This record gives sequence, C-alpha cells and structure tokens, in this order.
Amino acid sequence: MLPQLFHTSLGRLIGVGLLTASLATVTACGKPADTDASKAKQEATASGDSASDIPESATKYTPEDLEKSAPMAQQAGPESGVDYHSFANTNDYLIKHVDLDLTADFDNKVLKGEAILDIQRLTQKNPALILDTRDLDITNVRAGVGNSLQDVKFSLGKTDPNLGTPLKINLPKGANRVAIQYQTSPGASGVQWLEPQQTAGKKHPFLFTQAQAIHARSFIPLQDSPKVRVTYKATIRTPEELLAVMSANNDPETEKDGVYEFEMPQPIPSYLIALAIGNLEFKPMGERTGVYAEPELLDAAAAEFEDTEDMLEVTEKNYGPYRWDRYDLLILPPSFPFGGMENPRLSFITPTVIAGDKSLVALIAHELAHSWSGNLITNASWRDLWLNEGFTTYLTNRIMQFVYGDERYQMEMALGYDDLKADLDDREDKDEIMAIDLRGRDPDEVFSNIPYEKGSLFLYELEQKIGRENFDQFLMDYFNHFAFQSITTEDFVKYLDQTLLKQYPDKLDRARIQQWIFEPGIPEGAPQPSSDAFTKLDPIRQQWLNGEIKASDIDTEGWTFHQWKYFLDSMPEKLSEDQLAELDSTFDLTQSKNNEIAFSWLMIAVRNQYKPAEPRLEDFLVTIGRNKFLRPLYRNMMVHGQSDSAKRIFEKAKPGYHPLTVKVNSKIIYGD
Repeated sequence: MLPQLFHTSLGRLIGVGLLTASLATVTACGKPADTDASKAKQEATASGDSASDIPESATKYTPEDLEKSAPMAQQAGPESGVDYHSFANTNDYLIKHVDLDLTADFDNKVLKGEAILDIQRLTQKNPALILDTRDLDITNVRAGVGNSLQDVKFSLGKTDPNLGTPLKINLPKGANRVAIQYQTSPGASGVQWLEPQQTAGKKHPFLFTQAQAIHARSFIPLQDSPKVRVTYKATIRTPEELLAVMSANNDPETEKDGVYEFEMPQPIPSYLIALAIGNLEFKPMGERTGVYAEPELLDAAAAEFEDTEDMLEVTEKNYGPYRWDRYDLLILPPSFPFGGMENPRLSFITPTVIAGDKSLVALIAHELAHSWSGNLITNASWRDLWLNEGFTTYLTNRIMQFVYGDERYQMEMALGYDDLKADLDDREDKDEIMAIDLRGRDPDEVFSNIPYEKGSLFLYELEQKIGRENFDQFLMDYFNHFAFQSITTEDFVKYLDQTLLKQYPDKLDRARIQQWIFEPGIPEGAPQPSSDAFTKLDPIRQQWLNGEIKASDIDTEGWTFHQWKYFLDSMPEKLSEDQLAELDSTFDLTQSKNNEIAFSWLMIAVRNQYKPAEPRLEDFLVTIGRNKFLRPLYRNMMVHGQSDSAKRIFEKAKPGYHPLTVKVNSKIIYGD
C-alpha cells in the first residue's frame, strides 16, 4: 500500500533494546516456543501442510495480556513473531479457510450474513477459540465437525479502542468448523458506503472495504493477524444493477445479476480480503490485465494504465513468475484514503493518479510489485511492515527503470530519498526504526516513509555492495524460498546469514545490517540517490528567487511531474505575495490538473496564506480523500493560523471521507 504519509535519548535506548532482543531471537530462530506448538508443527509437516503455517513464536496471547502490553513496552523489546494487535489464540487454533455469504444492505449500510471458518487444531486440549471483531453484531454461533454443527455458547470481551473486541467461542471437543452469523455496523472502520452523489456517475451507491492494517475484523470475525494465511470463498448478494468484485478470481465476462461467487485459492492474510460493489464495467489492457471502473472513468483509466501488462512481464522476467493468475485494477471513487491497496488479483487504486500523461503510474508499479513482496511474502506482524513496503518500494523503482528508462528511475529514487529525509526530520527516534515497536499503539501509525523509503534504501545499499545482477538473483531466490509464507524481521536476518553474508563476507557487515534495521536514522555512508534532471533546476530556482530572471523566462517545456514537484518542494518556507502571484499567473499552478503538482503548490499557498488559492484548497480537501494529501494540508493549516478554516472544511468534507481518513485527520484538527 502506498502510505498516507503523516529525537530523543529514550528512542535510542529503545533501539538498543530492540537490537539486543533481536540478536537473541535470531540466535534461537527455529526453536519452538512451547511443546504444544512444536508438536503441532511436527503433525502439520507429517500431514503435508507447510511447516511455516505454524508460527515460530507461538506464545499464547490473551486479552488479559493486551492490558499489560503498555508497561511491558517500557521494559524490553517486542517478541519476534508475536502479534500484539490480535486477540486470537493462534497457538491453539489456526483458521485455514473462510466461506462468506454476505448481503450488502445499502439502505442500512450493513453487510449481513454468515462466515464459516475451517480451523486447524494445534493442541490436544480444548480451549475456547478467540477471534478478532470490531463493532460486529453476532447473532448466532455454531460449531462442530465437518457439516455437523450445533449451537454453542459465545461471549464478547472487553473492547480495546485500537484492537476492537475479542469473541470467545466454546467449542465442542474435536470441532474443526465454526459458523458465525453476524452483521457489520454502519460505521465499520473497514467499510465505506458512498451515496450516489459521491461517485463519478452520480446515479448508484458504492461500497468498498479497506482491511489493512487490522480492519478486516470490522466486517469478518476471524484471526485478524498477518501471520495467519487463509484461502476463501464468497457469495456476495447485491442490488441487481450493481457489480461485486473481490480480491479473488473475478471473471471479466460476469454479467450483473445480484449474486456473485468468488474463490481465492492461494492462502492470504486477512488484510488482503477485499470487496467492492458499484456500477462497474471492465476493459482489458492486456492478456492478463484489465481495469474495473465506473463507466465515466473507464476509458481514461485504461489509457493511463495501459503499460500494466509490460510491467507485469518485466517483473516476472527479473524476479520470478506471477502466481496470482490475473492482475486487474479497480478504480475507486476519490474518497479512497490511500494511493492504492495491493489486494491480490485486484489492486484498489485512487482516481487521483489519472493525470492524462502517465506521470503518476509508479503507483501501479508499486501495487503490482506487492504481488511478490507483501502478498507472496508477508510481514508476520505490523512491526515487520518494512519487509512488505521496503522491498516493494525497491521493486517499484526497478520496474519504473525497466519500463521507462534510467532518467525516470533516478528521479523516482531521488524524490523518495527527499521524502525520507523530510520524514526523519519530523519523527522521534523510536519511530525511525524499521523493526518498530508498536505495542500499545494503533498499528495504522506504522505507515510512514520509514518502512517504505528507508527499507528501500537499505536494499539499494545491498545491491550497490554486491552488484545488481547478484542482488536480483538473491531476490528471486528469496521470493521462491518464502513463497506464501508470513515471516518476521528475524527470519529475514537469519536468511541473510545463510545467503548474502556467507557469500559476500568481504562486502557485507552483520553489524551494519543490524544498524539499518534496529536503530534510528540513516547509517553514515549510506547511498544518497540524486538526479541530474533535478540538480539543473537548483540554479534556475535560485536565479528566480534572487530576481535575476522572471518566471516567464523559465523554460518548462518538457518538464516532467517529478521536476515540477522538485522545483516547488525545494522553495523556501516563505515567499512574497508578488512571488506567489507571479508563479501562479505564469504556470497556472492553482488550477493544475495534476494532483501531485496541485498538492505541492497548495502546501506553499497554505504556509504563505495565499488567498487566491483558498477556493481550490477547499475544493481539493472536500473532493479528495487521499490521506497522503489531506494530512499534510490540514496540519499545515493548523500550524499557520488557519485552524478555523481547517475545522470548517473538515466538517464539510467529513461525510464523504472514509472512516480511516476521519480518524487520522480528527487527531490533527481536534487533538487526541
């Protein structure tokens, strides 16, 4: 997923603690945490199931443990493989398959129906099954063996503001299946219901889900942890005039009839279960690629993203086969809170990247790259997010180079590095660590440039030290070795020990790898990506700032979006009213149709209180729900004396925002 982009001695102490704990865990890697988990792992291996399905660290994590997590965070680093953001007792049971039968009730804004869970027992005992939920109305639970199910007792525990509510189910002895009847709440954190006027066509309602990080539990009761991988089937019932699509085997030839069936045969973590319903049509872009969108956006989207098939083919050539059958895109309404979401087989995409010139298609490369890094190999907990996003950001840059050439690659790398430096200036040391300690915190807080750009820069350094060809081979081997598994940071470090550190002892240093992963900041001597296409703009900008040339003297013919962004983002904090007016009148920046350029300009306008841009600012904030844009703009308004306007616009826009967008920006405007 592309992020929503949001220096203390204590942070450095936490970093040291993480390093110590991680070294100890790596030393013990592969050693079972307890007898039951070890025995279950042996039984799973003997039965033909992957041993990786059993978590290496299978310490039981109960709701009572959650209440103790905050003080624990002050004492020692997090335990590798433990998901501190799930109530589920995954050392006792693992969900292996989910069958959904859900009806979308647009009038009441709820999904209602049944989830049937096939479970694998990991213990000879018969403890209660504990699942994750958030604001679900559970009406009945049945359990038993196979299709012989009976009503069983269940209870909901204490609600945690970040984690939701544990669902405790008493199972009959030997039970391997549970059926739960339920419905979601209208305000479910992972579901957005849009009125017709909020869509492109203005005639039909729209629904979409967003499960990452821990929002699947708001529309399915399950083990909502990335270390648990499931297959699923679903029957989705909708109004007849609407089409349902999922992160599953969508058939481009499907006709609208109100009942749609899906299957995802590959095991995926719960945050990749996704559903959308709307007035959607399909247009192919290649043999295995196509786009779903409202009719009003379909042709523009297909033209903008027509290179997707080329991206897919070149990634396969360099990093191994694409293992998900089709790769399609779904263009969502503008309230989608992120740039994109890597739901397997069907990436969810914001319409804000349809610029008309393919200037923002790096987002498509990013979501496609997740088909290898993130979906194929998944972070086992949200502490390990950098394993998803750092690898994906690195692959994104490489894909852009393969398809669009070296100059585009260098610009993408340089902009990413600038974003990372800006983020490091704005964060505490404890939040600059790639293997971040998130205990007692909302896991949505992990999304920043640290797992993305710092993770990517770390991999870029490895590439520079051992050579690109060697590193590409390492990546292909890595994807094959851990395919369809969820792994921890320590699993990755152990794999490095067995591969690159053994193969290149004269070029790679274990201590430096630990520094990259477990300490804040960027290690001294790290690569500093740059682009000649940017550096040549610096003297031009300075000449204009000095009054030596007029804005109209600047030759912008052939400038890419990346150059415009660099030119604007490197402007000084303060510009005069005359300078602002000159830039705007010359380049029509306030009315730019490229949302990235408009965002960079509006950031300048806000901090300089440039009134001619205020109507566009309000329209931008009301019509776009992407947090990458909204959070910095609202924060800028609050800092620069425009809090009243920020509150007024936010309240006006809030009915059309996604619940995650409301949560994130409410904190900025109203505080915790």
